[in-house]
Amino acid sequence: MIITIITFIIVFGILVLVHEYGHYYFAKRAGILVREFSIGMGPKIWWKRKNGITYTIRILPLGGYVRLAGADDEDQDELKPGTPLTIQLNDQDKVISINASDKTTLFQGIPLQLVACDLEDGLWIKGYVNGDEDQLKVYSVDHDAMIIERDGTEVQIAPRDVQFRSASLPARMMTNFAGPMNNFILSLVVFIILGFTLTGVPTNSNQLGQVNAGSVAAKAGLKANDRIVKVNNQKINNWTDLSTNISNKPNKTVSVTYERGNKTYHTKLTPKAVERGHQKVGQIGIVEKQERSLAARLKFGWQQFIQAGTLIFSVLGHMVTHGFSLNDLGGPVAIYAGTSQATSLGINGVLNFLALLSINLGIVNLLPIPALDGGKLLLNIVEAIIRRPIPEKAEGIITMIGFLILLTLMVLVTWNDIQRYFIR
Repeated sequence: MIITIITFIIVFGILVLVHEYGHYYFAKRAGILVREFSIGMGPKIWWKRKNGITYTIRILPLGGYVRLAGADDEDQDELKPGTPLTIQLNDQDKVISINASDKTTLFQGIPLQLVACDLEDGLWIKGYVNGDEDQLKVYSVDHDAMIIERDGTEVQIAPRDVQFRSASLPARMMTNFAGPMNNFILSLVVFIILGFTLTGVPTNSNQLGQVNAGSVAAKAGLKANDRIVKVNNQKINNWTDLSTNISNKPNKTVSVTYERGNKTYHTKLTPKAVERGHQKVGQIGIVEKQERSLAARLKFGWQQFIQAGTLIFSVLGHMVTHGFSLNDLGGPVAIYAGTSQATSLGINGVLNFLALLSINLGIVNLLPIPALDGGKLLLNIVEAIIRRPIPEKAEGIITMIGFLILLTLMVLVTWNDIQRYFIR
């Protein structure tokens, strides 16, 4: 269990880190201020500031986020009149730090009861020094000043010129797309790595790599390197065709046509019935042809990536055409259960699981649902069509509705997963 928990945290951490780094990297390139890069959710347990960005690790290893100025933290800096603050000035009497938290103190800070402030355009703050209403003062705020929020998180203020909405539309679209894009890249890279960790990679051809001694196939006269071209007059083009036509005929005699060198042979055999899950499948004791070349390993990685993506899209399509079910979805509990199974298969099982999760996360995040990256991209496309920005209030309402829907769905999926894996 300890190994499973550690593996789960590592796998989840890699997925979140790679996804959020995509948003982070392209936001920085577009001149958008990245205020916080967080791994995990909930209360922070560690933080560090570097190059103007606050990096945090939070207590729940169930996700993460990148806070982009003006995009993901609209209400974070809301300072209401009457709020007690402490400010710190530089040598030019400009505010370089604003403390709105009671969890920390500022060195040589000036107590201030807030009257009003503008931290986006005018960059000023007005208040009563030491709470004395006879000492109303207005201070200029430095463009790169820091603000310590109520929970103690220290981030940079967000002037208008570095906010998300100030970037060009293509830059914002790329920033929104970059997270899923990074998940696709990670999935492809891991599948390719998996190709190199295997002794050999399957070729998906109709050629036999090995025939087990004493097996049904061996008794029928089949040998390694034979190429099966027909099963019951059904043409066989690849290993998928062969596997399908054998597995669905347990205990049923079938005719097999195969090639050895330049000659064609015919034989009959009866696949042995083997229990797999809750059904019986046919097996004849053959192993797929494998290759060890660099090209074959790279091709294997690409094919696995395409097959995984195709499978996910087919599942999504089935949900649309046949109806939605919570059993079609999986949350952190399902991922933990999958991690347990993957860990039992060793490093290759974990790599395969990581690659599948990564492409899954990328595709799901591109669904046109508000609060997901796909929903944000959809709003970007609408903005491009109408040729004007969508009002911030309308965009905020749409995003909030999407977030509430996702939160509700997460709770339902998690409870359903708990019942599936631990109760039933």
